[in-house]
Amino acid sequence: MSLLARTPALRQQIIRSRVFASSRGVHGYKHIPFNYEGSKAAFGAKVALFLLTGFSIPGVAAWYSIRKAAGGA
Repeated sequence: MSLLARTPALRQQIIRSRVFASSRGVHGYKHIPFNYEGSKAAFGAKVALFLLTGFSIPGVAAWYSIRKAAGGA
């Protein structure tokens, strides 16, 4: 440990920063990037619809490509 890190003022600053960092995440669910209001069932249905739409795009593209290729042969 360096001589500069042993000074009382710097040591107090380090202690304060550790206390602040440990108390930051206590105020609820601030890490969620959205805020749903209303019923959880409606929110779940919207999430399911969003995910099904996103994950079905490659399947629809493959189906279209295969159908298009079969029609030309």
